[in-house]
Amino acid sequence: MDIQALKTFLTLCETNHFGLTAKIMHMTPSTLSRQIQRLEDDVGQPLFIRDNRSVHITDAGMQLKQFANQVLSDYRQLQQNLDQSNQLLSGELSLFCSVTAAYSHLPDILDKFRVLYPLVEIKLTTGDAADAVSKIQSNEADLAIAGQPKQLPSSIEFVKIGEIEMVLLIPRLRSTFSDRLHQKQPDWNHIPFILPEHGPSRQRIDQWFKQNKIQSPKIYATVAGHEAIVSMVAVGCGVALLPKVVMENSPERIRERIIEWPTSLIEPFDIGICVQKRRLSEKIISSFWQLAN
Repeated sequence: MDIQALKTFLTLCETNHFGLTAKIMHMTPSTLSRQIQRLEDDVGQPLFIRDNRSVHITDAGMQLKQFANQVLSDYRQLQQNLDQSNQLLSGELSLFCSVTAAYSHLPDILDKFRVLYPLVEIKLTTGDAADAVSKIQSNEADLAIAGQPKQLPSSIEFVKIGEIEMVLLIPRLRSTFSDRLHQKQPDWNHIPFILPEHGPSRQRIDQWFKQNKIQSPKIYATVAGHEAIVSMVAVGCGVALLPKVVMENSPERIRERIIEWPTSLIEPFDIGICVQKRRLSEKIISSFWQLAN
């Protein structure tokens, strides 16, 4: 298995689309198919189940994905160890964060890093912030911006870069639960909530439910990613407890349709950069880490 083939395989894992992968990797679809076929021959099992409409990774493919991420991580470290000059530091650095963090926290650090190390290629992937730690553990990203969970895995190092304040958002337009909201003591048990699936925000929300003695909250939906939740509040689906920074970085047309509702104090949580401790010896990662500190 060569490095380029593993990179192509990981790209296909991300896109689940042969045509798009071929375009990204600057090859023909037939060349891509041959590369995947050779990998399948090497492992002796199919890596993808594919039909005319979709591509799905198999269990064998998932195992190869984990192997490929580790091999590429080791290969990047080898390249960095062979480079004796920080001024010539080059290679690839993969970062993971939410769309909001890409606007609110990442630019300041990236600006400084790009000035010092212009030859390093930045690969940014966005997604649900609650998945950040798992992305680091699986080597799908070198570094990630994440809210600090209550229990951080022992293999993960975390450096704080800010604090996240939580706010309760309600729709400005009239909805089926508006009357309940505007009572002196809102009946929260009968007001629909839109919740994140997991992560530090969800932990604070569950804590708020207990503080307000909401034993059986009415859940309209559970959603991956805070940004989508803001849009659902704006159209009147329910209310949501979310990081204030998500609201601040939402489009103006969305913010105009939402009210920040006064509520009991919710403990803020730390936001920071996380990395596998064992990878802090890699030059590119350690250089970024020093800037974050």
